[in-house]
Amino acid sequence: MKSNRTNHKHIYRMETQQIVLNTLKDAGAPLKAGEIAEKSGLDRKEVDKAMKVLKKEELIVSPKNCFWQPK
Repeated sequence: MKSNRTNHKHIYRMETQQIVLNTLKDAGAPLKAGEIAEKSGLDRKEVDKAMKVLKKEELIVSPKNCFWQPK
């Protein structure tokens, strides 16, 4: 069984991923990671981690170099 602390980290990561995805959806246009961090209020490193998972899960795509949007 996972410890409570590990469980909280997992939940936090999931919330961060959802915030990143919502920020992209709300923008209505492709954004750079720095813009996502600025608009969401998240730390850039947290945005990068969340985007890595979202890319792997194919929930975001890059229409042009360094810009991202929801799939």
